[in-house]
Amino acid sequence: MAQALTVKEHTFLWEGLDRKGAKVRGESRGPSESMIKTQLRKQGINPTKVRKKLELFGNRKKIKSGDIAIFSRQMATMMAAGVPLVQSLELIGRGHQNPAMAELIMGVKTSIEGGSSFAESLGKFPLHFDDLFVNLVDAGERSGTLETLLDKVATYKEKTEAIKKKVKKAMTYPSAVLVVAFIVTGILLYFVVPQFEDLFKGFGADLPAFTMMVISLSRFVQDQWLFILGVVGGSIYAFFYFHKRSPKMRRFLDRALLRVPVVGDILYKSAVARYARTLSTMFAAGVPLVEALDSVARASGNIVFQDAILTMKDQVSTGQQLQLTMQQSSMFPSMATQMVAIGEESGSLDEMCAKVADFYEAEVDNQVDSLSSLLEPMIMVILGVLVGGLVVAMYLPIFKLGMVV
Repeated sequence: MAQALTVKEHTFLWEGLDRKGAKVRGESRGPSESMIKTQLRKQGINPTKVRKKLELFGNRKKIKSGDIAIFSRQMATMMAAGVPLVQSLELIGRGHQNPAMAELIMGVKTSIEGGSSFAESLGKFPLHFDDLFVNLVDAGERSGTLETLLDKVATYKEKTEAIKKKVKKAMTYPSAVLVVAFIVTGILLYFVVPQFEDLFKGFGADLPAFTMMVISLSRFVQDQWLFILGVVGGSIYAFFYFHKRSPKMRRFLDRALLRVPVVGDILYKSAVARYARTLSTMFAAGVPLVEALDSVARASGNIVFQDAILTMKDQVSTGQQLQLTMQQSSMFPSMATQMVAIGEESGSLDEMCAKVADFYEAEVDNQVDSLSSLLEPMIMVILGVLVGGLVVAMYLPIFKLGMVV
């Protein structure tokens, strides 16, 4: 497989003359102006003007995994229709609405025109095309079944994107509840409670303990709001910083999330579905099981599952059956293990893994919908307790005064 690029590529606008002397223009990706001129001459174009394209940071859109999934399906459709590879890339790249994605596609096209294979060209952009994607395309090119393999890649990407969105929805809903509750409480403590405090100063009587506690909390929020925002913002930044760079923290967090009620079950089943879907796709492409498990581990999305799959890979490499290693890892449900055992015995491991993936993807879908229905009343309860508690604390002195009168 091709190594990742160490030289940064840029987009160049060029003008030139073709073999018939006609003026042509376009844009290409490459590390330097001289390299672009060399590429153009190989294509029979005599370059007259080459300049680097101005790239404004504010106008660039980030390339998302969904963009790669759509690109996979577009390429599969183009190849199935008999459109040549380079022409397919040209059509998709020119028509893409995301400039960054368009440049990526044109970069792949330029690399192919320079003599590299499709897989090698994709491998030059490892941030967007992982080893699994590149390996499948490479297998398709070697076996002459690129059209079929691209369809499998597209299906795999679409399925994994769908499961990611479901998991994201399951995680976003509780987080949104907490954020809304935090913001509402902060607004009440900073703006509303002080108005009641001024009112209570004229009562000339001792306030209830609950009311005094809320007033003290309100004073703290008013005096230290910058400190509170700094702590919250710093904590969020530190969390994402160390989660990205610390395997120990990721391992602890992934393990802890799997034990969270409801949400943990969704994450667990989504990891099983991703494992089965990736293994099915790799095995159907003819990738050896040991090599496939290496890619499956990196695509698992959970470091606990990743560790378990890498251990299974070492065991499989010594001759053990996959279903036995799954049993020993204790990370997989019995249903998935039994289906894999049937697949190994019947020689249809890819089909059985695909059925496992379909089953658990449907389970995740149902549980996310159930979680949404469950959280709606919980949101009302949480906000009701917070807002209602503050309201009661403010009105207790008024009730007490009414009883005295």
